[in-house]
Amino acid sequence: MTVRRLAVEGAFEFCVPDFPDERGRFTTPLDQAAFAEGVGRPLFSVAQACVSTSRRGVFRGVHYTAAPPGRAKYLWCAHGRFQDIVIDLRVGSPTFGRHETVILDGDGSRALYLPIGVGHAFLALADDTVVSYLLSGAYVPEREHALDPFDPALGLDLPPASTLMRSPRDLAAPTLAEAASRNLLPNYAECVRAEPG
Repeated sequence: MTVRRLAVEGAFEFCVPDFPDERGRFTTPLDQAAFAEGVGRPLFSVAQACVSTSRRGVFRGVHYTAAPPGRAKYLWCAHGRFQDIVIDLRVGSPTFGRHETVILDGDGSRALYLPIGVGHAFLALADDTVVSYLLSGAYVPEREHALDPFDPALGLDLPPASTLMRSPRDLAAPTLAEAASRNLLPNYAECVRAEPG
């Protein structure tokens, strides 16, 4: 497994071996020892595992959790293909406002670790795209937030909004400035303190 730091502080991409043969393929999206070696600490104790299935053109996000307690994520593509966007929304972070885009495929050979407070969005590039998540904490609705991905302040390179399928919650999400004025953005120091492991 190889580990690459993303442009967002504390976020990592993992590339794992993929073993295809005439029967199909085998891969290991998570290896605890490799994670600990690459990140410098073990992966969190898993509090929740989730799976989302999306049609081509579905856009989910930008979502993030406030700390404390917040939720760190480890995710990969179990089937299909998606464009993942990682955005640093933690006020006071050395990489605040930066983002990185990564393409993940259903071969499961790439995975991402996102620390608490980091924004996450993805665009399904194929029908029946399955995203698998391991989460460090339980779902707490009042700690879950969303931002408008089309806010120019985020600077995301996205297809036209009219071509994407989005939830009512995501369609009504505030801009970065609106979230900041309502004190909804996570604080970097609080997120680091709440980080599991």
